[in-house]
Amino acid sequence: MTSFCKQRSLFRAYDIRGHHKLFTDEFIRALAVAFAKLFNELNFSGQTIVIGFDVRLKSEHIAQNLAKSLSTFGFKINILGLVTTPMMAFWAQEFDGHGIMVTASHSDKDTLGIKWVMDNASASEANISALFENLAETSKNFKLTPKHIAYLPAQEVANRYIDAIAQVFTKIYPKSNPKLPFTIVIDCMNGATCCIAKALFSRFCQRVILINDTPDGKFPNGNPDPTEPNRLAELQQSVIVLEADLGLAFDGDGDRLMIVDNRGKVVAPDHLLYLLANAAMTCQHSINANQILFDIKCSHHLPKLLTALGAEPVMTRTGSSILRQELDNRQDRALFAGELSGHFIFNDGLFIRFDDAIYASLRLLFWLNNQRYQALQSHQIRSKALTDNWGEPKPQHCYQLTDITQSLPLMVSTADHYLPLDNASTDKAPPACSIVTHLALFCQYLQSLVITFNHTNPITLCSCKNCPKIIISKSQALQLLPKDTVLSCIDGVRLDFARGFGVIRKSNTSHSLTVRFAGDSLADLLDVRARFVALCQWFDADLAQNIAKVAPQY
Repeated sequence: MTSFCKQRSLFRAYDIRGHHKLFTDEFIRALAVAFAKLFNELNFSGQTIVIGFDVRLKSEHIAQNLAKSLSTFGFKINILGLVTTPMMAFWAQEFDGHGIMVTASHSDKDTLGIKWVMDNASASEANISALFENLAETSKNFKLTPKHIAYLPAQEVANRYIDAIAQVFTKIYPKSNPKLPFTIVIDCMNGATCCIAKALFSRFCQRVILINDTPDGKFPNGNPDPTEPNRLAELQQSVIVLEADLGLAFDGDGDRLMIVDNRGKVVAPDHLLYLLANAAMTCQHSINANQILFDIKCSHHLPKLLTALGAEPVMTRTGSSILRQELDNRQDRALFAGELSGHFIFNDGLFIRFDDAIYASLRLLFWLNNQRYQALQSHQIRSKALTDNWGEPKPQHCYQLTDITQSLPLMVSTADHYLPLDNASTDKAPPACSIVTHLALFCQYLQSLVITFNHTNPITLCSCKNCPKIIISKSQALQLLPKDTVLSCIDGVRLDFARGFGVIRKSNTSHSLTVRFAGDSLADLLDVRARFVALCQWFDADLAQNIAKVAPQY
């Protein structure tokens, strides 16, 4: 393992990901050995593993090397070719539940990565750690004797996936028209959805326009990340010019979704989560569940909106694999899960329990069309035939997305802001004294102080010698944290105030802190930010200064 010390940074909380130069052939061969050992330890020896890859310049090469090495150890390999990560998960389920996807998802062009499922379950942190621990040293002359490798035809890979989705909507909406009366624009961001988007959406929608739909691992228009600020500008403009009903944007491997409404406005991920939860709640078929899971970065409005639907809102830690694990733990209670980064998972037994952006977007479109139908039946809207700018029929009875979103609460927020951590500062103190731990302990202390009594003697937040001693009065505590403040420490520190919220947590994918603030207005957001600045000032002036620079997203 010593020869792969540089690769240690690749093994992250959710997957293996990092700079392309670290993905050497020797490392991939060693990784295949580690995969084989892990699969065998879990009694999966000799079973079928499907392997897919994204558009990145070296992804196919890595996939081929993994296939050759794993087949040498007796596994049956089915190579899917260029697919989305959800398509890999779908095909894994068609066989023994095992699949490997060579992808770096939404990361920049110089990044490579690998995701996988075993027995239809996402990789856990324990699995990822075990892989690194099992990373064997292999010589460059490692002899491969490939066997049991099959290349599935691209048409079959796509059609089986499309047909399975079609069966879902035939079951949910048996009276629905063959094609939805929508004009949609899709931004594939030159990623893996280029291989499936046209064929799939043309089957379900009247008019489909694609942009950035040529697979290109150089990503000429920017990172394949629809959540980046201003990344959807081209999609917004296209929706407006083409008078489309909706714009869809998928990330590099097709597991994240962002949408643009008919007026060209980006729908906040919090609001999109609510819309999809609504679609899930109105189409229950297989399970009687009402829990809706959302991650700690979602807005303070969301729990109230979900409760109004008749759902039970449940806050979780951030991370798509964590969401899937939470769904596993709540199989009979949780109906749907989503997070701010655009991962959405339906748990109603109708399709794969995986964050599939294409499937989620179709659930939204079919639900929206059903809402239109119900509005027509109740005479809330009238049908009035017109033509669009291109002379095509434009039925005015189509229920527009803004008919729903305009009634949702207004909110001003920051984007996810990353504050790099200083390596030197983390070496001088044990994990118990991390910045986030300090903030959590301080907030817990403030709340207990408000409830109980004044402390006149100095106290320390924990037993570590580096922790500062603090003297604070009850009135000071009330100024820092009002009495009705809700504190959550399940993943970093989240504070919910009357008109906004803020969260600061350790990133799972980089050596940094993630910060997000939101408020009902700009003034409310700035108030939330000011409270976090004041809190951090007590034990980390540099952090407080950096938080003060986090700007609202306009």
